[in-house]
Amino acid sequence: MPSESLDRNLGFLLHDVARLLRKRFDQRARTLGLTRAQWSVLAHLARNEGINQAALAETLEIEPITLVRLLDRLEAAEWVERRPDPNDRRARLLYLKDKAHPVLEQMRALGAVTREEAMAGLSDAARRQLIETLLAIKANLSTQTVGETEEEIRRARHGRW
Repeated sequence: MPSESLDRNLGFLLHDVARLLRKRFDQRARTLGLTRAQWSVLAHLARNEGINQAALAETLEIEPITLVRLLDRLEAAEWVERRPDPNDRRARLLYLKDKAHPVLEQMRALGAVTREEAMAGLSDAARRQLIETLLAIKANLSTQTVGETEEEIRRARHGRW
Protein backbone atom coordinates (compact mmCIF):
# COMPACT_ATOMS: atom_id res chain seq x y z
CA MET A 1 0.00 0.00 0.00
CA PRO A 2 1.68 3.24 -1.08
CA SER A 3 2.08 5.74 1.70
CA GLU A 4 0.12 8.92 1.24
CA SER A 5 1.78 12.27 1.47
CA LEU A 6 1.48 13.75 4.96
CA ASP A 7 0.09 16.96 3.51
CA ARG A 8 -2.89 14.90 2.21
CA ASN A 9 -3.29 12.81 5.36
CA LEU A 10 -6.57 13.66 7.15
CA GLY A 11 -5.08 13.81 10.65
CA PHE A 12 -2.08 15.93 9.68
CA LEU A 13 -4.20 18.16 7.47
CA LEU A 14 -6.79 18.79 10.20
CA HIS A 15 -4.01 19.50 12.69
CA ASP A 16 -2.27 21.91 10.32
CA VAL A 17 -5.48 23.76 9.45
CA ALA A 18 -6.46 24.07 13.12
CA ARG A 19 -2.97 25.29 14.03
CA LEU A 20 -3.01 27.89 11.25
CA LEU A 21 -6.49 29.08 12.24
CA ARG A 22 -5.38 29.49 15.86
CA LYS A 23 -2.19 31.27 14.79
CA ARG A 24 -4.09 33.67 12.54
CA PHE A 25 -6.69 34.33 15.25
CA ASP A 26 -3.87 34.89 17.77
CA GLN A 27 -2.41 37.59 15.55
CA ARG A 28 -5.74 39.40 15.55
CA ALA A 29 -6.56 38.75 19.22
CA ARG A 30 -3.38 40.45 20.42
CA THR A 31 -5.28 43.73 20.08
CA LEU A 32 -7.58 42.50 22.88
CA GLY A 33 -4.69 41.89 25.25
CA LEU A 34 -5.50 38.19 25.59
CA THR A 35 -3.22 35.21 25.40
CA ARG A 36 -4.32 32.13 23.43
CA ALA A 37 -4.89 30.28 26.69
CA GLN A 38 -7.07 33.09 28.05
CA TRP A 39 -9.23 33.45 24.96
CA SER A 40 -9.60 29.69 24.80
CA VAL A 41 -10.88 29.59 28.40
CA LEU A 42 -13.32 32.44 27.70
CA ALA A 43 -14.57 30.86 24.47
CA HIS A 44 -15.15 27.45 26.06
CA LEU A 45 -16.73 28.99 29.12
CA ALA A 46 -19.12 30.99 26.91
CA ARG A 47 -20.30 27.67 25.44
CA ASN A 48 -20.48 25.94 28.83
CA GLU A 49 -21.35 28.47 31.53
CA GLY A 50 -21.83 26.83 34.91
CA ILE A 51 -19.25 24.13 34.16
CA ASN A 52 -16.97 23.12 37.02
CA GLN A 53 -13.22 23.68 36.92
CA ALA A 54 -12.31 20.00 36.53
CA ALA A 55 -14.63 19.54 33.55
CA LEU A 56 -13.35 22.72 31.88
CA ALA A 57 -9.73 21.59 32.34
CA GLU A 58 -10.64 18.27 30.72
CA THR A 59 -12.41 20.01 27.84
CA LEU A 60 -9.40 22.27 27.26
CA GLU A 61 -7.03 19.31 27.64
CA ILE A 62 -4.92 21.13 30.21
CA GLU A 63 -3.90 20.30 33.76
CA PRO A 64 -6.28 21.55 36.47
CA ILE A 65 -3.52 23.62 38.11
CA THR A 66 -2.85 25.36 34.79
CA LEU A 67 -6.54 26.24 34.52
CA VAL A 68 -6.58 27.53 38.11
CA ARG A 69 -3.77 29.96 37.26
CA LEU A 70 -5.61 31.15 34.13
CA LEU A 71 -8.83 31.54 36.08
CA ASP A 72 -7.02 33.52 38.78
CA ARG A 73 -5.92 36.04 36.13
CA LEU A 74 -9.33 36.15 34.43
CA GLU A 75 -11.06 36.56 37.79
CA ALA A 76 -8.66 39.38 38.74
CA ALA A 77 -9.55 41.08 35.44
CA GLU A 78 -13.24 40.67 36.40
CA TRP A 79 -14.06 38.54 33.35
CA VAL A 80 -14.81 35.29 35.18
CA GLU A 81 -16.49 34.42 38.45
CA ARG A 82 -16.25 31.25 40.52
CA ARG A 83 -19.34 30.21 42.46
CA PRO A 84 -19.73 27.38 44.94
CA ASP A 85 -21.33 24.24 43.52
CA PRO A 86 -24.52 23.64 45.55
CA ASN A 87 -24.09 19.87 45.07
CA ASP A 88 -20.38 19.61 45.91
CA ARG A 89 -18.82 21.97 48.42
CA ARG A 90 -15.33 21.20 47.08
CA ALA A 91 -16.16 22.28 43.54
CA ARG A 92 -16.53 25.70 41.95
CA LEU A 93 -18.77 26.52 39.00
CA LEU A 94 -17.57 29.03 36.43
CA TYR A 95 -19.50 31.94 34.98
CA LEU A 96 -18.68 34.89 32.76
CA LYS A 97 -19.02 38.33 34.27
CA ASP A 98 -20.64 41.20 32.40
CA LYS A 99 -17.25 42.67 31.55
CA ALA A 100 -16.38 39.56 29.48
CA HIS A 101 -19.29 39.88 27.04
CA PRO A 102 -17.90 42.80 24.99
CA VAL A 103 -14.58 40.94 24.72
CA LEU A 104 -16.42 37.83 23.56
CA GLU A 105 -18.21 39.89 20.91
CA GLN A 106 -14.85 41.20 19.69
CA MET A 107 -13.51 37.63 19.68
CA ARG A 108 -16.50 36.48 17.63
CA ALA A 109 -15.91 39.28 15.13
CA LEU A 110 -12.21 38.38 14.85
CA GLY A 111 -13.19 34.74 14.45
CA ALA A 112 -15.58 35.61 11.63
CA VAL A 113 -12.85 37.53 9.81
CA THR A 114 -10.43 34.63 10.30
CA ARG A 115 -12.96 32.06 9.06
CA GLU A 116 -13.75 34.21 6.04
CA GLU A 117 -10.05 34.45 5.25
CA ALA A 118 -9.71 30.67 5.62
CA MET A 119 -12.64 29.95 3.31
CA ALA A 120 -11.82 32.55 0.67
CA GLY A 121 -12.46 31.17 -2.80
CA LEU A 122 -14.88 28.47 -1.60
CA SER A 123 -18.46 28.63 -2.85
CA ASP A 124 -21.33 28.67 -0.37
CA ALA A 125 -22.10 25.07 -1.34
CA ALA A 126 -18.48 24.01 -0.75
CA ARG A 127 -18.49 25.76 2.62
CA ARG A 128 -21.70 24.00 3.68
CA GLN A 129 -20.36 20.65 2.47
CA LEU A 130 -17.10 21.14 4.39
CA ILE A 131 -18.99 21.85 7.61
CA GLU A 132 -21.34 18.89 7.08
CA THR A 133 -18.40 16.59 6.40
CA LEU A 134 -16.54 17.72 9.50
CA LEU A 135 -19.71 17.31 11.60
CA ALA A 136 -20.10 13.76 10.28
CA ILE A 137 -16.47 12.95 11.13
CA LYS A 138 -16.92 14.43 14.59
CA ALA A 139 -20.08 12.37 15.14
CA ASN A 140 -18.34 9.21 13.93
CA LEU A 141 -15.48 9.71 16.35
CA SER A 142 -17.71 10.80 19.22
CA THR A 143 -19.72 7.59 19.11
CA GLN A 144 -16.73 5.26 19.08
CA THR A 145 -15.71 3.48 22.26
CA VAL A 146 -13.19 5.29 24.37
CA GLY A 147 -10.64 2.47 24.72
CA GLU A 148 -8.53 1.22 21.85
CA THR A 149 -8.54 -2.46 21.05
CA GLU A 150 -5.36 -4.40 20.43
CA GLU A 151 -6.31 -4.65 16.76
CA GLU A 152 -6.61 -0.85 16.46
CA ILE A 153 -3.22 -0.39 18.09
CA ARG A 154 -1.64 -3.00 15.79
CA ARG A 155 -3.15 -1.39 12.66
CA ALA A 156 -2.03 2.06 13.77
CA ARG A 157 1.53 0.85 14.28
CA HIS A 158 1.56 -0.64 10.78
CA GLY A 159 -0.18 2.29 9.13
CA ARG A 160 -3.25 0.30 8.04
CA TRP A 161 -6.22 2.55 8.66
